Amino acid sequence: MTTLLHRIAPITAWAPRYDRRDLRSDIVAGFTVSALLVPQGLAYALLAGLPPQVGLYASIVPVIVYAIFGTSRQLAVGPVAIVSLMTATALGGLYEQDTESYLAGAAVLALLVGAVHLVLRFGRLGFVTNFLSHSVLVGFTAASAVIIVASQIKHVLGISIPRTDSVLETTIEVIKAADGTHAATLALGTGCIVGFLVLKRFSRKVPAALIVLLASIAVTKVFDLESRGVKTVGDIPSDLPGFSIPTFDGGALGTLATAAVAITLVGFMESIAVAKVYARRHRYEIEPNQELFGLGMANVASGVFGGFPVTGGFSRTAVSDSAGTRTPLASIIAALLIIPTVLFLTPVFASLPNAALGATIIVAVINLVDVAEMRHIAKVKRSDLIGLGIAFGATLVFGIERGMLIAIVASMLVVFARMSRPHSATLGRIPDTTSYRNVERFPAAVTEDGISVIRIDAALSFVNAQHVKDLCLGEARRVEQPPRALVVDCSGINDIDATGADALNEIITELDAGPVTIHLCDVKGPVRDVLHRAGLWARLDGRIHATADQAVESIQGRSAAPVSLHAAGVDERHTISTNTSGSHS
Repeated sequence: MTTLLHRIAPITAWAPRYDRRDLRSDIVAGFTVSALLVPQGLAYALLAGLPPQVGLYASIVPVIVYAIFGTSRQLAVGPVAIVSLMTATALGGLYEQDTESYLAGAAVLALLVGAVHLVLRFGRLGFVTNFLSHSVLVGFTAASAVIIVASQIKHVLGISIPRTDSVLETTIEVIKAADGTHAATLALGTGCIVGFLVLKRFSRKVPAALIVLLASIAVTKVFDLESRGVKTVGDIPSDLPGFSIPTFDGGALGTLATAAVAITLVGFMESIAVAKVYARRHRYEIEPNQELFGLGMANVASGVFGGFPVTGGFSRTAVSDSAGTRTPLASIIAALLIIPTVLFLTPVFASLPNAALGATIIVAVINLVDVAEMRHIAKVKRSDLIGLGIAFGATLVFGIERGMLIAIVASMLVVFARMSRPHSATLGRIPDTTSYRNVERFPAAVTEDGISVIRIDAALSFVNAQHVKDLCLGEARRVEQPPRALVVDCSGINDIDATGADALNEIITELDAGPVTIHLCDVKGPVRDVLHRAGLWARLDGRIHATADQAVESIQGRSAAPVSLHAAGVDERHTISTNTSGSHS
């Protein structure tokens, strides 16, 4: 019972054993993360099209809930840029901004995101996040950063433009409205960006966001910029969020559910990626299924306490770790520190310029365009740039959700294309050994006259069955002198489906009608099972061997007397090989 409780709520495992020597580090980290959560909460609420207090609400209860149910010690959960943008995209087409419906829609979206996380957790469907490959995620994230920057330029310039889903349309609207740029707003926004960059260069431990926002408030008050047309966030309620089930329009549920799936895919992949980085650094394990549960519960909490979708963020987690976070207690402290901010300090933020929040968002997302990682991907596997480029371009042109869908489909097509033409190799024997290797990589490998040995490095399935058939028959046609045999090394084939079995049956039939004999070697268990059920194992009696060397020896007539396939390590079943000479069965 205790073990089950520890799995459901990891806090019950680490809290009773809490090392008091970690308390000072967790307190310092809590204060540091809180200093970042406040400005980011305000800024990302603006990005999501929500009132500023909603960003603060999403930084309290959800953060505490994740600390109870999550397994990462350093992960800082809360509003993040991409999820905030996706929230705005989902809600913008359904509700008017600054309405109760928009607020309720954000809360419902958080509940749906939480529900999707929980469905993935209890259905053990976490593998669906693999549909968004790392390279695709890098391209998608970079494009999202560009979209976010484009969406915030209006706040820095002090102009009003209609909301669009395409960065191209947004850019065109900005250019059209550029003549109306408000000089004081531009000066303030530019100053904030410069201030951010200077402070970040000075020290990462300095709460640059909080310092710059407070400085912008001071400048706004001293020079009375509000009366000169600089837009501010206005009055922020000094109330804590209460528990409530949001009401929603049933007709919008389908659209919100689709958006929730997209947000879950992106949010969970971002969160689990950064959580694993810091888990490796601090030598502990992350449990992905429990992370789904923790983030799911955090989003449910956000939905019923007036917030919007949340996940783990890169920048806050980096700050949390550098500040000395030892346990999730740091996150709990950070969340609790936001409560007095909401109760007593919100009047201070009433004069916070929108330009400063826009600058906060722009600086925060610049690092999401990870050029270094793009270069690394190009170096490791150049073909992965296809998925990256499609994700980047599609997201810029078609928007967040459609761009993601196109990117996922494109990446799957790339995978299918690779599977349809799997790697294969002609093998030769390394002199003075029984090992057979790719002759292109090992020029010293020796091939046998009249015997072709090839290896196929992929599961044999409907995707590549025709290609494999053409490969085998083509290779057999090149064998022109006795003993005229084709050996297929199956060590790289880990599975075979019905279409693959049919293709193999056709290969056997065509070759058995001619002078070339086909042999198999090193057949894996799952493939053996299918060959038995398909009746192909019996057809190949005497032509299935443990290794390529044994196959060649058998074909050349140098093998020992017939032995049990079980004893020879060919098959786990106790069957007798009735033919080892290599003739047709």
